[in-house]
Amino acid sequence: MRSSAMTPDQPAARKPRVAVVFGGRSSEHAVSCATAAGVMRAIDRDAYDVVPIGISRDGHWVLTDGDPDRLSLTSTSTPEVTADGAGVVIPLATTDRTLVALEPREVPKSLGEVDVVFPLLHGPFGEDGTIQGLFEMADIRYVGSGVFASAAGMDKHHMKVIFAGAGLPVGPYVVITDAQWRRDPAAAMDAVAALTYPVFVKPARAGSSMGISKVSTPEALEGAIEIARTHDLKVVVEQGIVGREIECAVLQGRGTDEPRVSHVGEIEVTAAGGHEFYDFEAKYLDDGAVLSCPAAVPDHVAAEVQRLARAAFEALGCEGLARVDCFYTDTGDVVVNEINTMPGFTPHSMYPQMWEATGLPYRDLIDELLQLALTRPVGLR
Repeated sequence: MRSSAMTPDQPAARKPRVAVVFGGRSSEHAVSCATAAGVMRAIDRDAYDVVPIGISRDGHWVLTDGDPDRLSLTSTSTPEVTADGAGVVIPLATTDRTLVALEPREVPKSLGEVDVVFPLLHGPFGEDGTIQGLFEMADIRYVGSGVFASAAGMDKHHMKVIFAGAGLPVGPYVVITDAQWRRDPAAAMDAVAALTYPVFVKPARAGSSMGISKVSTPEALEGAIEIARTHDLKVVVEQGIVGREIECAVLQGRGTDEPRVSHVGEIEVTAAGGHEFYDFEAKYLDDGAVLSCPAAVPDHVAAEVQRLARAAFEALGCEGLARVDCFYTDTGDVVVNEINTMPGFTPHSMYPQMWEATGLPYRDLIDELLQLALTRPVGLR
């Protein structure tokens, strides 16, 4: 936290101004709004000035009131940023830090300088390095990973290539590009025959379980690929791994300290919810899943998941935060499934819950992420 000490001739130091950016153009727009609702309820307003900025589905940046109640995601309410607020222009030069609001037929209004951006965006055009590149061009500090780590972490194909290159264990998978599918869909599906069913068909660059299908027979494969392609024209088909999914939350270390890791956690999809796996509805819309943290696994398994989580974070060059998901197989092996560089961040999401169980409460976690971003140098790191 910045010092408030001053001499009689000095003005009081202002609080750091945080631009909380949410919504966005991806299919995870509503999840991003729900994440923003959680953060804006919890962020310490005595320590930070908050400027809530929404991005509509068609890409308009607008100033919002940041009312958490209107941003909450429920089974009966899907939040959305609309383009009817004052437009917002962010700084586009390294010599400027000023946010500007644009009202129709009004003189542009300064919103003051922004010190750090908290981009609570999930999926393409927010979590994939695109918005991070915009901030980098203007030397704007922001929470989370940089351009490359964000892009690589978003793309399940290249993520696995990097993990394997770093010597981390990954499961068998097949990639189906748009060109391959349009050229010869039968050949693309034949490549999946090298995997053992059931398989999971996923959009390569989406999250929140959007467009994911569990496929138990070859006859259902084509339909699942088409579903995934509605979210991303590039598809990853992963072999189902028999075992338990164990997660670990990673938090960047201070200075040159190594990344910090939480207790490991396990999501149990309850029979009452009627879900075959941890899908979108189980995550956000009902009580179809329960998190156990620390997970009931042997100590050496927990230590291995933590080791792999830290190694995955460093292999991609991540900053700020990430959640790493692993499989603990029936044969006793631990396999890295994926990394999420901007995991769900509501108070009920896995990432904050695992840190809460480790001793870092939600509000303190938000503060730590902002402080890491505020002290991070701009430019090449």
